[in-house]
Amino acid sequence: MKNYVKNIVRKARESSYAFSGIGAKQKNKVLLKMAKYLILNKDFILRENKKDVEKALKAKLKNSFIDRLALNEKRLKEMSVSLKEVARLKDPIGTIISQWKRPNGLNIKKVRVPIGVVLVVYEARPSVTSDCAGLLFKTSNAGILRGGKDSINSNIAIAKILEKAVRDCGIKFNPFFMVEDTSHGVVDSLLKEDKYIDVVIPRGGEALIRKTVQNSRIPVIKHYKGVCHIYVDKQADLNKALKICVNAKTQRPSVCNAVETILAHEDSAVKFFPALKTEFDKHGVEVRADAKAAKIMKGVHPVRGQLRGIRPGRIASNGVKKAAESDWAAEYLDLIVAVKVVKDIDEAISHINRYGSRHTDAIITENSASADKFVKEVDSACCFVNISTRFSDGYQFGLGAEIGISTDKLHARGPMGLEELTTYKWVVTGNGQIRK
Repeated sequence: MKNYVKNIVRKARESSYAFSGIGAKQKNKVLLKMAKYLILNKDFILRENKKDVEKALKAKLKNSFIDRLALNEKRLKEMSVSLKEVARLKDPIGTIISQWKRPNGLNIKKVRVPIGVVLVVYEARPSVTSDCAGLLFKTSNAGILRGGKDSINSNIAIAKILEKAVRDCGIKFNPFFMVEDTSHGVVDSLLKEDKYIDVVIPRGGEALIRKTVQNSRIPVIKHYKGVCHIYVDKQADLNKALKICVNAKTQRPSVCNAVETILAHEDSAVKFFPALKTEFDKHGVEVRADAKAAKIMKGVHPVRGQLRGIRPGRIASNGVKKAAESDWAAEYLDLIVAVKVVKDIDEAISHINRYGSRHTDAIITENSASADKFVKEVDSACCFVNISTRFSDGYQFGLGAEIGISTDKLHARGPMGLEELTTYKWVVTGNGQIRK
């Protein structure tokens, strides 16, 4: 195992230097070839993915996990489109961030450069393989990709197709390395290779990320979990709020930008929570409520005149559970949501800053002052106004794709795209100056 790891990290370091001979035009050509090959080889990729899915089903893994694992033609197309988007974006490498001239004639430049060698440790989602390979290639970073054992067939298949695209474009070195050994010992060994690896990006559950941080000698960019909130303000458009909250919870509940807690101002809650419960019942969402929210949802609340499109009648009492203290900090990644009544926006902000994970939080309001207060005072990487938390995504931001989401505050925060995969160097030129 030791020789296996050493071989990968040394080759990755060599590849990081070889990137200096590859220009933006050639990198874009490779990315478009990658995108094309994913579609041309879809049958092979889906066949290999089916092996992983069948194994997961046999092991009776959670539905949310299998959802992240499974590929289909639609998801493959999305992976292909993502690579095309990355190709269209401006190459950040070589960009002059700032420059100035000193009185002594020195020309100072701050220039964007690759980080070098990036290790990505991830779990079930095979699309991470192509997203990371594409973003790292565009930014001239050598990548070491270590996916989970449950997606190993899918990851190897995708990597083979992408590697073929690289070779067919005349690139003589390997820009990324798929770690095919899925034993835990390999990751532990990689995390000690600080001589060769410059940064680690873990993508997966909280347990994986915490273990990576604890064992790594290398800087780690990460987020532990996505406890995302939506606050429905006193002056919210409740029809808009209903649509957004249902989308944020049910569109894809197994991902880190799905909403986990919904807060509502006490004036809005009386009308909003019964309608929300009705909609959540249709989607099979389990609701865990504080005492006030539970009372509102279980009572008799005529809906006529409150929200358009909702028929009047009794709100079903089944499905509302009493929220425990642990629910406010829970990342369910499932069709479960916590709801709470708050007296005002200050209580909502206080709740979010106490229990949230600094990932993504949203306010639904028609009051611009409330919106401004929320985005200034909520301590999160992404603060949204009147949109679903599901938009917290590099592709949705126009970054082409994302290599991860960071809730750290140094170097990168939020969805990480091309610029977040660069650092900078100082380039200083003169004409024989010496320091006196």
